[in-house]
Amino acid sequence: MSFDRQIKIAPSILAADFANFGAECRAIEAQGADWVHVDVMDGHFVPNITFGPATCAAIRPHIKGFMDVHLMISPVDAYIEAFAEAGADLISAHLEAGPHIHRTLQAIRGTGKKAGLAINPGTGVDAVKHLLDMVDLVCVMTVNPGFGGQKFIHSQLEKIRALRAMIGDRPIHIEIDGGVTVETAPLVVAAGADVLVAGSAVFKGGSVDNPGPYGVNIAAIRAAAI
Repeated sequence: MSFDRQIKIAPSILAADFANFGAECRAIEAQGADWVHVDVMDGHFVPNITFGPATCAAIRPHIKGFMDVHLMISPVDAYIEAFAEAGADLISAHLEAGPHIHRTLQAIRGTGKKAGLAINPGTGVDAVKHLLDMVDLVCVMTVNPGFGGQKFIHSQLEKIRALRAMIGDRPIHIEIDGGVTVETAPLVVAAGADVLVAGSAVFKGGSVDNPGPYGVNIAAIRAAAI
């Protein structure tokens, strides 16, 4: 996939119907999603448990485009190969999830996948500085990871602006995960983000039998961001 900074909407299937993941993935892509975002949680690094590699492998045939897998797990390294084999196009690991994040990013790239670095709200942008040459994406958490539907933490806008300046002309995406709505989308894009993860803001009002609201919601977020 070639690099560009056009706004990408990446619905999080954390807000989808768990009993209809395949149909939900097909529906959001048909309704205009650019990426499909998969939030992997382990009940250890974050206080929730979601999906594993088997789920990713099961939904991969239903995704025509880009599968963005966000690992909120610790330890990470032992599972990278499994998620790569499950069909992830990009794998993001948290800087806070282990003591050797550089090694983790090397391992992700070693599978041939794109590497993402996720940072929690309490992590300063300086921690990213010496890792930029290892990453294709930095995911700024604008909520505390672990649950969907949380309110956006506005203090993270300063971090996004600083990160945008730090990245310069490097081909690195800035992804925002948490509390993205039509109200917050223009704020994060103005600060420098180009990939917007949205869960409940995309899936609200729709279903696999009535996917039209997904398209309306995606279009509204995109219009607000632009």
